[in-house]
Amino acid sequence: MKKTTLLILWIMCLHIYNVQAQKIKIKTGIEVLKEQNFKCIDGKRVGLITNPTGVDNQMRSTVDILHEAPNVKLVALYGPEHGVRGDSHAGDAVGSSVDSITGLPLLSLYGKTRKPTPEMLKGVDVLVYDIQDIGCRSFTYISTMGLAMEAAAENGIEVIVLDRPNPLGGNKVEGNLTEDDCISFVSQFKIPYLYGLTCGELAQMLNEEQPAAKRCKLQVVKMKGWKRKMNYMQTGLQWIPSSPHIPQPVSAFFYPVSGILGELGYISIGVGYTIPFQLFAASWIEADRLADRLNALRLPGIQFRPIHLKPFYAFGKGEDLQGVQVHLMNYEAAALSEIQFLVMQEIAVLYPDRAVFSHADPKRFRMFDQVSGSKQIRELFSKRNRWEDIRDYWYKDVDSFRKYSKRFHLYK
Repeated sequence: MKKTTLLILWIMCLHIYNVQAQKIKIKTGIEVLKEQNFKCIDGKRVGLITNPTGVDNQMRSTVDILHEAPNVKLVALYGPEHGVRGDSHAGDAVGSSVDSITGLPLLSLYGKTRKPTPEMLKGVDVLVYDIQDIGCRSFTYISTMGLAMEAAAENGIEVIVLDRPNPLGGNKVEGNLTEDDCISFVSQFKIPYLYGLTCGELAQMLNEEQPAAKRCKLQVVKMKGWKRKMNYMQTGLQWIPSSPHIPQPVSAFFYPVSGILGELGYISIGVGYTIPFQLFAASWIEADRLADRLNALRLPGIQFRPIHLKPFYAFGKGEDLQGVQVHLMNYEAAALSEIQFLVMQEIAVLYPDRAVFSHADPKRFRMFDQVSGSKQIRELFSKRNRWEDIRDYWYKDVDSFRKYSKRFHLYK
């Protein structure tokens, strides 16, 4: 009887712990907008830029919320990469059509048209943006947001950003600013690779940097309860995959760990396997040797584990690969983006004939440069395959950007 009672108490405690662990600690912009009874868009014709990540705390789509609000006239939906309903794969053009649920026009902002045209904005008073990004410059949703703001300014339309957490928190800043010759849709703005701002804060910064005549009328609906020290898992919010290869919030942590190297198609980074962006592997790598070399570097907050895998698709499909899985033992201490460069360094030591830039397809170098924000990263690294040769360049803008961007902080 005593054992049974203890077991019941243990189960109850475990249940209480799990409930508390899932307790939502913040209110996103859409939650605050609902609390305000949609005051800032009351009676206005609304164009909504969103995707499946645009949901409230009860997982209801922002599309449905605005469509059903009696004092809001939702007139158009705009889809970024992957589409409003998330039915397009990475890199695929998103077509324009009609939303099957609301009957509203679905207008694509990923394909031939990435900046809304005057025709696309006809009959719209205000653009509302509600998308969960991942805090990394090369993730294209912030590019869509910035270009939409430009179009809104040119057409006299308001912009309202429903703010959401930066999954990495508000303190991680890594990487050089994008240079002029590397501006592209994967590095649209002169910000670091990890920029440490929410989408609302970034929108304010981008707008402020425009000449007065080119600024849009911008409003950010702030979150309640979010703090800069919070990563996504500390918010208690459910995670909606922000793209097919960011299925969990932890995926956002790993995207900057391997995403730049992944542009070369040189080795597997886990895309096509069960842990995208969390590993480095190839058929010619010896898992234990590479793990030993990397662990000998004693990187703060990082541990490397040998791994054997057979990808289901993408690089190495159906092949037996070996390599390392990256484990974040202390997220706050880890420098995420430099891990891939150190992997490239140690591979060049172990396998000199496989050094990345003498082995990868040169046709992919341009995308590598655009994602890293500078040709200098590739050109300096390729001379000796040493992280120390690019470290100062990679971090040269971090301190000044931290200082500059503080003026746009909406949260402590």
